[in-house]
Amino acid sequence: MSRPVSTLRRAVVVPLALATAAGLSACSATNPITTTTTYAASDGVRVELDDVRLGNVIVLSSAEGAPGVVVGQITNDGDEDVRVTLGVDGALAEPVAVDARGTALLSPDGGDEVTLDAVPVAPGAYVELQIAVDGGATTTAQVPVLDGTLPEYADLVPDAG
Repeated sequence: MSRPVSTLRRAVVVPLALATAAGLSACSATNPITTTTTYAASDGVRVELDDVRLGNVIVLSSAEGAPGVVVGQITNDGDEDVRVTLGVDGALAEPVAVDARGTALLSPDGGDEVTLDAVPVAPGAYVELQIAVDGGATTTAQVPVLDGTLPEYADLVPDAG
């Protein structure tokens, strides 16, 4: 007698499992898979310029008008070395050299230091960062300005004086 119950159970469970699997897999048919989308995964922004990519770019400053520092990374996917210049309000910092197929870390703590004399907006706002690749493209990007409130940035914010 247990045999008919087992067959009946199988006759109900298998189609139910198939219907559930089909229903769950249909989600990816109508919605993009987010892990295949390029996005800025942290506090900063992502900018692409020809073969040059800037990732997780932020500006750290203690107050509006105070000095600032750019933090993030610049990756050169090209076959030639490049120099990338960053700045705000027309005041450009020293260019950063990035080797072909290389990455330069932007940080006052062991990376290339990109300092800004004066950040024209207060922390919490966005500043228009000018980006230029020597002999190549130029663009601007809205980059968040943060202060030392978050512990990971506290030691990187330049002194106001």
